[in-house]
Amino acid sequence: MKGMWWVVIAVVLILVYIVSVYNRLISMIETVRNNQKQIDIQLDRRYKVFQSLIEVVKKYMDYEQTTLKDVVALRNQSVAAKTSGDQAAMMAAENKISSIASGLNVVFEQYPDLKANQNALQLQEEIVATENKLAFAKQALNDSIERYNAEKKSFFQAMIVSLFSKLNQDVPYWQLDAEQVKTQEAYTVKL
Repeated sequence: MKGMWWVVIAVVLILVYIVSVYNRLISMIETVRNNQKQIDIQLDRRYKVFQSLIEVVKKYMDYEQTTLKDVVALRNQSVAAKTSGDQAAMMAAENKISSIASGLNVVFEQYPDLKANQNALQLQEEIVATENKLAFAKQALNDSIERYNAEKKSFFQAMIVSLFSKLNQDVPYWQLDAEQVKTQEAYTVKL
């Protein structure tokens, strides 16, 4: 009879362990999803700031026509890719928008009146701030993915993950293209 109690206690402890690992991994998946949503928020904010900046600079230059068209086209590509579940295409489109943002400082230098316009300066600073927030959000996403992947691949957790297909999700890291890495330092406001 005593042996039976030990078996019951062992089974209960194993079940408690499995449930705790499952709950921890689900929590990590939700953290990854939240971080993805934070990126979406920053991407939307960046798009709106771009639209506002382009409205301000319309009277100063022809560049805004191309920039607006490029940003809108890339944003549409990003939204379509996200809707279809193509994370790589979404990342590529958003990385191209970041490249456009890094080139705005050069354009501003060519228009002294625009440099003096307070609305344009404020919006340019907003773009810089948004790009910085976006970089932090991307880093937080990649960090949460790394923690989740490390946790689900550890020895005992891997056995539990194999029992639940919901836990065995692969989420791609956010990757920068090589050109964007070169121009990342250009996200500064030059007054």
